[in-house]
Amino acid sequence: MKVLLVNGSPHQWGCTYTALSEVEKSLRSQGVETELFWIGAPGAVKGSCRGCGVCRQKGSCVLEDEVNRFAALAENADGFLFGSPVHFAAPCGDLLSFMSRLFYSAGRKLTGKPAASVVSCRRGGATAALDAINKFYPIMGMPMVPSQYWNMVHGTTPQEVLQDKEGMQIMRNLGVKMAWMLKSLQAGREQGVPGPGLGEEPVRTNFIR
Repeated sequence: MKVLLVNGSPHQWGCTYTALSEVEKSLRSQGVETELFWIGAPGAVKGSCRGCGVCRQKGSCVLEDEVNRFAALAENADGFLFGSPVHFAAPCGDLLSFMSRLFYSAGRKLTGKPAASVVSCRRGGATAALDAINKFYPIMGMPMVPSQYWNMVHGTTPQEVLQDKEGMQIMRNLGVKMAWMLKSLQAGREQGVPGPGLGEEPVRTNFIR
C-alpha cells in the first residue's frame, strides 16, 4: 500500500510540509509506504485547465509539467493527501491549477481511491480552504478520510506548527485513519468485495437536455 502526499505550497519546507510530514510518519508507523511530492516553486505549474480536451485523445495534459509526472505516480498509488497553505481563505492557486488539470486529464488513476486534505494557516480561512480541496474527491468517487477534527494546523513557521499540539495530533490520527481505510479496502478485495468506483457509466447532462 502506498500513499502520495502532495505539498501544494510554494515553500518546499514550510508549514504545509511540516503538517504532511507528521501524517507521513504516522502512515509509515502503520506499515504504509509513502512519497511526498512537491508541485514545485511558483511557475512550475504552467497554469490551470484550459478546457481544450486534448487529454481525452492524448491521455495526458497538453501542458507538460509536474501534473503529468504526478499522474504517472498516481497509477500505482492507493491513497492521496493534498496539502496547501491558506491564501485569502482559499488553497494556494498553484495547487488548485494542479488539481484541476490532474483530475480532468488523469482522474481515472484516482477513481475510488481514498483521499484527504490538509491545510496550514496563520489564523483563519482554514475550513473554507479545506472545502475547496474536498470538492474534487466526490467527482471521482474517492472516499474522504477523516481525523478527529478538521485537518488543519496553525502557525507562521514550521516551528510554530510543531507547537500546535492539537493540530499535530490531528495529523497523526489522519495517518492512522488513512491506513485503516486502505487496509479495510484491501481486506475487502481479498474477500471478493470490489473497491469503490463510479458504479454505472456516468451520464452527462446539462440544464437544457
